[in-house]
Amino acid sequence: MKTTLKVNGEERELEADSRVSLLDALRNHFRLTGSKKGCDHGQCGACTVMVNGRRINSCLTLACMHDGDEITTIEGLGTPGSLSPMQDAFVRHDGYQCGYCTPGQICSATAMLEEAKAGWPSVVTEDLESRPDLTDEEISERMSGNLCRCAAYPNIVDAIREVAE
Repeated sequence: MKTTLKVNGEERELEADSRVSLLDALRNHFRLTGSKKGCDHGQCGACTVMVNGRRINSCLTLACMHDGDEITTIEGLGTPGSLSPMQDAFVRHDGYQCGYCTPGQICSATAMLEEAKAGWPSVVTEDLESRPDLTDEEISERMSGNLCRCAAYPNIVDAIREVAE
């Protein structure tokens, strides 16, 4: 099946079986290996990317479902010489240890801040009428779909808070 994806600002053609996940298309067809295959069941968040500005688990969706969509991976957020604000904060706050979950954490955190800015509530949001305050509890709840086996959570929360401010 032929699919056109706009990946990190570049239009890319994909000719692949209709059962190929977005994660496998990114990693195996486009050689963008930042997004990781952790559980392949949508439980760990290591494969998180942004589709049209919204974070998704790329292992749970088919590439052909995103024909014409804007896909942003960790490679599209910044470069080694020009890090995104979230990437920079993760480095400065040591928000990674082994680094395996880091690309998914950064993509998720970047999109999560936009969700909060737009006033989207979470399960722990107390006031549904105003923009949520990004407390530790609020950030932790919003990032709960991204697991870190190294337990760098306090540093991840610090990095996210810095960028939010």
